[in-house]
Parts: sequence; structure tokens; C-alpha cells
Amino acid sequence: MENETVSNNSETRDIVGSLQKGLGVLEILANAPDGMTLTEVATEAGLTRAGARRLLLTLVASGYARQENRQFLLSARLLGLARTWMGGAALWHYAEPIMRRISETLGESCSAAVLEGEEVVYVARVAGRRIVSVALNVGTRLPAYCTSMGRILLSDLDASELTRFLAQAAISAKTERTMTDRTQITKAVMQAGTLGYAIVDQELELGLRSIAVPIRDKTGRITAALNVSTQSARFTCAEMEQTILPLLHAGAREIEDFLALQ
Repeated sequence: MENETVSNNSETRDIVGSLQKGLGVLEILANAPDGMTLTEVATEAGLTRAGARRLLLTLVASGYARQENRQFLLSARLLGLARTWMGGAALWHYAEPIMRRISETLGESCSAAVLEGEEVVYVARVAGRRIVSVALNVGTRLPAYCTSMGRILLSDLDASELTRFLAQAAISAKTERTMTDRTQITKAVMQAGTLGYAIVDQELELGLRSIAVPIRDKTGRITAALNVSTQSARFTCAEMEQTILPLLHAGAREIEDFLALQ
């Protein structure tokens, strides 16, 4: 217990307050694509005008923001940083033709995502020909507990990590079919790990089904998930296993072959 207290105090001392405030300003600007004035940023961030000014001018000097008259806006440089973080541009550039082939064969959308906090973040997506009402793009974030890619990504956690994750996660019913009982979600995640795939049936949105498989790095850890989303009227769960699953497994193996060379 004593060691834990020392560790927590050490972590607190190691936090750079100015960096934390600067990241907060980045988040504020990210929600204001038309830009904000110095006063608006200071008010939103709970900073003095002088403090906000120093942070904004630092972001401008670093190339992560720009100033147009009285407005401060994020710059395109941040997009490049985000692409690097989201799995590496080279990997998803390589994966796109594989995902496109899957999408065109099925006429459905094919996506890839990584785990970030309680959510999955889309890092690549090829839209299908058929309309799905959920608007999904690269950068879209969805809750991990009720998505097929989320359950695959969570299956790489050990039992204690998964228990901790679900204890802290904000869980609510998205539809009447959403699994919200943490014990049931644990079983579903463990089943996904055992089977090597996960199907989520109308838990995120009524009429939407998805199936996902893992993408593993050369150490065997799950680094991303690959999925296909479809309308429930198009495929039953059994048909997804028979028709879609083999294509996803084959595509994941091709992407893993690329990862093995890195």
C-alpha cells in the first residue's frame, strides 16, 4: 500500500500542467472548425487571457494551429499526426485494396478500427453500395462494448484488465437489444476470443448487424479489428458466418503478412 501511494504521488508530480492545458486548447479548437477568438478560448478553457494567448501562440509557432485575423483554427498538420497515430499510413494504405475487394464482393462496407479508451476508433473504411444509416468515417468513435470490432479488441485483454475496463466503462442501452449486463458482455468478449470472431446483432442500431475478426501483429497481439457491417434484412447471423467470415479471415491474414514484415 505504501509503494502504491508513492507511485501515485510520483505520477502526479510528473504531470506537465502546461502541456495538459495546451492539449485542452487543442480539443476546444477541434470542436470549432470555424475558429475561436482568444477571449472565447480563454473562457472555454477556464484560463486567463494571457495564459490562453501563450498557449495559442505556441500552437501557431509549432504549426498545429493558425491565426486568421482574430480567429484561431487548427491546422492540417494535426491531421498528419493523427494518421500516424492511427496505425500508420503505410499499413492502412496497404490494407485499403484488400478491404475494397471484400466490400465489392459483398456489396457491403468494410472497416478497420483500433481501441482507444472505452471506444473503437475507425482507422480505415471502404463504404459499401448499400445505405447504412449510421454515419461512419475514418476517425469515427463508437463504444467498444456493443460493437463487433470492440469485442474483438477487448478479447486481447486479460481477465483482470477486462474486468477493470467494464467496471469503469459507461454502459447504456443503444437499442432494446443492447447487452448491458457486464457479466454477459464479459462472456461475449471471451467467446469472441475463443471463436476468433464476433457478431453484434442490432445492439448499436436496430437493423444493423456486424461481424469482425482480429488483425494480429507479429507478436500475436491484436493490434486492430476488421469488420463488415450490413443490414439485418440482407444477412442472417448464420449467413454472415458462412459468407462474410471467410473473406474477413483471408483479408486479415493478408494484412498480418504485411505487419510481419515491419
